[in-house]
Amino acid sequence: MAPPDGAEFPDEFELIAELFAPLAAGAPGALALEDDAALYVAPSGHQTVLTVDAMVEGVHFLPDDPAESVARKLLRVNLSDLAAKGATAKGYLLVTAWRDGTSLEWMRAFAAGLAADQQIFGVVLWGGDTVRTPGPATFSLTAIGEVHEGQMLRRGGASAGDGLYVTGTLGDAALGLMALRGGLEGLGEAHRDYLAGRYRLPEPRLATGARLCGLASAALDISDGLMADLGHLCAISSVGARIALDRLPLSEAGLAALALDKGLIETIAGGGDDYEILFAVPSDREADIALVAAETLTPIVRIGTVLAATEGINLVDDAGQPVALKHLGYRHF
Repeated sequence: MAPPDGAEFPDEFELIAELFAPLAAGAPGALALEDDAALYVAPSGHQTVLTVDAMVEGVHFLPDDPAESVARKLLRVNLSDLAAKGATAKGYLLVTAWRDGTSLEWMRAFAAGLAADQQIFGVVLWGGDTVRTPGPATFSLTAIGEVHEGQMLRRGGASAGDGLYVTGTLGDAALGLMALRGGLEGLGEAHRDYLAGRYRLPEPRLATGARLCGLASAALDISDGLMADLGHLCAISSVGARIALDRLPLSEAGLAALALDKGLIETIAGGGDDYEILFAVPSDREADIALVAAETLTPIVRIGTVLAATEGINLVDDAGQPVALKHLGYRHF
């Protein structure tokens, strides 16, 4: 939407002053967004963790998604990466490429979404850039965190015999996208709304990730889909894995959708945007997982076992028989 006829649209620096400078308040290193860079020094004994993700209209969010939820999802998917590294989130850099015709009202709502999540997650905007584009709208965010030196969780490190665990529930976001696109017609409105909410507003598991430092042998967040991201973990760790299909944790809405169509198991196991943590834990530390779940108020379920690389990656049913999936996850290319 363009500004109303006769309305003055702010220039770049007025836009930054109105929308984004307030988001940098309280961060001295942001220099009130009046300079070309920010200053940051990690405390002694800590290392800086950096991650960046982009969201493109029509690819990562729908054109009619509310501005607030677009902004909050952008921040949260990056915080999810920090969570999977065991890092504490500190701040972020933001690039906004507004599609021609974007209204000032939409931009203000976008900034309001960021402000709301800054309060929830204790992060502050440190800088960035804002530009126009003929389309589609594109946003990129770089999240900055800290981790105790040598404690960052990595994708590599899992060994045969480790247990494989996930936080939360799986498949909700992919099912939510289906619902938003007009699918899942037989599902009740409350379940459809829940699934759509999970697609639009993931929950970064920062507290859980921090507790997994020194406990998990390998970890990553599930963005491309369980089976695809499991493949990434196994490839970097040089291992295989067996996943029990009946152990995948599902929400009530996910179970209701699966009851309507058993074929949706493909979407649950292969769909993206869950932003839960998939991690491996050595067998002698598995008793600690229940404590982590209780302390962080986060559901954690064991879904499989790490195998030797020669055994490959296997998904099995409740009888232990192999299950073949046609779709193993999201790929951009």
